[in-house]
Amino acid sequence: MKVSKQAKREAKELFRTCLVSGLLDDNRARQAIRKVIESKPRGYLGILSHFARLVKLDTEKRTAKVESAAPLSPELQGRIQTDLARTYGRGLNITFTQNPALIGGMRIHVGSDVYDGSVQARLSALQESF
Repeated sequence: MKVSKQAKREAKELFRTCLVSGLLDDNRARQAIRKVIESKPRGYLGILSHFARLVKLDTEKRTAKVESAAPLSPELQGRIQTDLARTYGRGLNITFTQNPALIGGMRIHVGSDVYDGSVQARLSALQESF
């Protein structure tokens, strides 16, 4: 679906009204969507689709996944949380998972950023260099 420039502008404005201290407020977003659906302004489907895209991008930006080959100690998890919060700001949802395929080290995904310090990544880079 092609979204008009006007619909994109209105969706961005709607998204900005749903922010509280720089973080998306779920209740405000639901209320905003309800009001748009009830009033049905011109191009409202485009507004809602672009608004959904903005919400999805914000959610991905605020989600971090930390993979490690071995379980991390609570102290290390706390230090990682502190460092990620300092880098990306508050409101970050962090999940810790184990992935034995990494062999060693860890991989961190935050939105589109990937920090890969795993042995698997180093072996893959070494293999590609040959």
